[in-house]
Amino acid sequence: MPEPGTTAVVIVLPDAAPLLDSAWRIDPALVRPGVPAHVSLLYPFVPEPALTGEDEESVRSLAASSPAADVLLKELVTASGFIGVAVPELQPLVDAFHARWPDVRPYSGRFGTRPVAHVTVAMGADDPASAADVRAAIGSLLPLRTRAAAVQLVVLTKDGWRPRLTVPLGGPTEQ
Repeated sequence: MPEPGTTAVVIVLPDAAPLLDSAWRIDPALVRPGVPAHVSLLYPFVPEPALTGEDEESVRSLAASSPAADVLLKELVTASGFIGVAVPELQPLVDAFHARWPDVRPYSGRFGTRPVAHVTVAMGADDPASAADVRAAIGSLLPLRTRAAAVQLVVLTKDGWRPRLTVPLGGPTEQ
């Protein structure tokens, strides 16, 4: 479980919320409360006390250099206890963030050195019947079209995840 001060760089995908809602209806414990549907560009990112102005400027620059994109969510991805939906259109941006911060291990190495860009739908889906129900519920909602429009640098506080910086994709670098 992450500690307060943990940060992440994400793209929130509000139109993908029904995927998380469907998993929550099957088992609320599978969905992280207060975390919207998103693609993580880097998680965990630089711990908040170590974040620098250069880190924030690099987030701005990378976001501004990538255009907003319509994405089609259609492919389930699974691993032990994990169910998600791949977002291959965002893989180049995920790779760009990994290249900029090569010492940051995405997901602390859980999904290898180059994890697939994805929306996490369920974590802790270890019960085979529950996992099958979640896969079926999500599958019935796919394909789902959404738009990736902005990058957020978020920080975990004692009250949950909070945005620290939001930059439109393809947008200005100043905020």
